[in-house]
Amino acid sequence: MRQARDVREQLEGLMERIGVDLASCESDNILIRKAITAGYFYHTSRLTRGGYKTVKHQQTVYVHPNSCLFEEQPRWLIYHELVFTTKEFMRQIIEIDSGWLLEVAPHYYKSKDLEDASSKKMPKKVGKAREELG
Repeated sequence: MRQARDVREQLEGLMERIGVDLASCESDNILIRKAITAGYFYHTSRLTRGGYKTVKHQQTVYVHPNSCLFEEQPRWLIYHELVFTTKEFMRQIIEIDSGWLLEVAPHYYKSKDLEDASSKKMPKKVGKAREELG
């Protein structure tokens, strides 16, 4: 608890120094999750078949089994660290909304980076039929 108090005091001091008013989020954790997204936007992963993939580098990663989100499998996550044991696991994760990434990091993400490929359907007629080739 002492460390939590020290961190709070540091944050209060920084906010006072730059002139930001201290205000409560009134149990609206979306504001907190957006703030974390702004700081860790480059640690984003998207749910795919067979696990998660990091958005920019398409690295396959998994939710750590000790995570409270292990069973839930949210569509979008921000992680603090990756730990490699039997697989590459994400630790200290939160669920986010993909729209927040364009809001907090438009210099890093473009809307095409955040499109959900699993919702796209393949066209009914792909390529030419065998009869058309011969």
